[in-house]
Amino acid sequence: MLKLGTIFLWLSAISLVTAQEASLPVDFRQHNLTEYNSSLFNPAFSLDRNNPQSVSLWTRWQWQTVDADPTSLFLNYSRKLGESSAVSAAFFQHNTGVFFNTGGILNYAHEIRLTSLIRLGVGINVFGFQQELADDRFPVNPNIPLPQLGTTNDFIMQLAPGIRLFVENFAFGLASENLFDYNFSESEGNTVAADKVYMAMVSYDLPIMRALDPTAFLRPSLYLRTIPELQNQVGASMLLSHSKYWGQLGYNNFYGISAGGGGTFLKRFSLGALVEFGTNSQVSGEDPSFEIIASYFIGKPEERRKIQQLYDDPLEQEVELITDSPKEEEEKMAEAAKEEKAQEREAKKLAAQERALEKQRRKDSVEQAKRQKKALAEQEEEEKRNAIDLERERRLAEQKVLEQRRADSLAAVGEARALAAQTRRRDSLAQAEAAQKALEQKQLAQEDVTPQKGEKYEEVRQEGSLEPGFYLITNVFGTKRYYEAFMAELKNRGLQPKSFLRSKNNYNYIYLERYDTMNEARKARDSNFNGKYQDSMWIFRVTGE
Repeated sequence: MLKLGTIFLWLSAISLVTAQEASLPVDFRQHNLTEYNSSLFNPAFSLDRNNPQSVSLWTRWQWQTVDADPTSLFLNYSRKLGESSAVSAAFFQHNTGVFFNTGGILNYAHEIRLTSLIRLGVGINVFGFQQELADDRFPVNPNIPLPQLGTTNDFIMQLAPGIRLFVENFAFGLASENLFDYNFSESEGNTVAADKVYMAMVSYDLPIMRALDPTAFLRPSLYLRTIPELQNQVGASMLLSHSKYWGQLGYNNFYGISAGGGGTFLKRFSLGALVEFGTNSQVSGEDPSFEIIASYFIGKPEERRKIQQLYDDPLEQEVELITDSPKEEEEKMAEAAKEEKAQEREAKKLAAQERALEKQRRKDSVEQAKRQKKALAEQEEEEKRNAIDLERERRLAEQKVLEQRRADSLAAVGEARALAAQTRRRDSLAQAEAAQKALEQKQLAQEDVTPQKGEKYEEVRQEGSLEPGFYLITNVFGTKRYYEAFMAELKNRGLQPKSFLRSKNNYNYIYLERYDTMNEARKARDSNFNGKYQDSMWIFRVTGE
């Protein structure tokens, strides 16, 4: 108690000299940590907001008041343990304005997957640091009867738990900087219940630029922080994250507005900076605050998780990569190389078989065409002979008709000739059209299609009543409400989508158009359907064989 009274008197003396200066809150001032090292904000964030197996640095100069060390410094090493756990170890320095804290932090976080869309992350930061007085610029006036202030050098342990609930792309988190703490030098708790710092945060990850980077997202966030004996802090931030760069804007009702950004170089090194300007009446006269953020990815850089799409796609599943040991990486690469060679041999074998079959099909097709042509010629000759015989018989019958009816008979003959010619032409055209259509369908079924590298393509013989051809597929749904929502969205874009229910998996396939050839389908896909549809598409073929 004597020590607390001494500190109180000392702070009172300082306040008489610096009554016009803004006082610093006791929190870590980590509200701008949105891309890297954000496990200091909430220990559960180390699961995905720090690139696993990396070394990251964050340092902040509060109002540019650099005395001997940065106002805040946080050097952190983090890595993942399996699919659902992460750990990190860090060194930190923090100047609260009254105390200067120097020590280390151990972090552990674990994620529990409740459903395919809901995940719960829990984590804890364990602080161990030495605490000493931060400012000796104001010696006690000997004329003022205040007790002399002794030097403090206390060792403190502090526990900071946190949780984060993910529902698809929406996240809600709670944390405390000093929920439990103990001063070993004084053998008592370091803070009372009223001096605890609590934080709540909500955010939403909105996927953007999916064609260029499936991990890119825009993350708006809101947070509330309780500060002992000071007004609660309310803030908001907006983070744009891309695999090659990031940028952010923020606002805090005490510290003011901030803006920052950075880039990632050679897929391993990220560097950025941020500046913050005070807008609150208490700090608007202070100089800007600066932050430097740097991170280096150790080992093979790991891809970030893909952001959940607005619609469920049964053909696409989210993949979480695990950082393996070098030996496991080599074994996997060797196994993958063997498998790739086996697949190449099998592909060559299948290609040779397909070429032989195609050659035989072409030979059979030529022979069949010759037979059809010969049969058609014979049929035409037979029709001609029949017509000649019919004409001869008709003329013989006409000669037996009375003279007075010859004129009428001749007119009837003319009409009969016209009708017969018209009938023959109509029958001949119908037969030719039927033969041409059969030939076109046969040629369409026999078209040799070789999928291009990286091209998504599927081929079936029959699918319900679908006409043979190449269908440009935009999406596949197993859920009726997502299917109806996507169809409505395409129609709102001015498109005329069509669909069919595939009997194999009972999924609704949505397509924009059917084409007779693979070249036409590829041309439509590569041109983004003449610029009308920007998302991914693939080709589904019905051969009709």
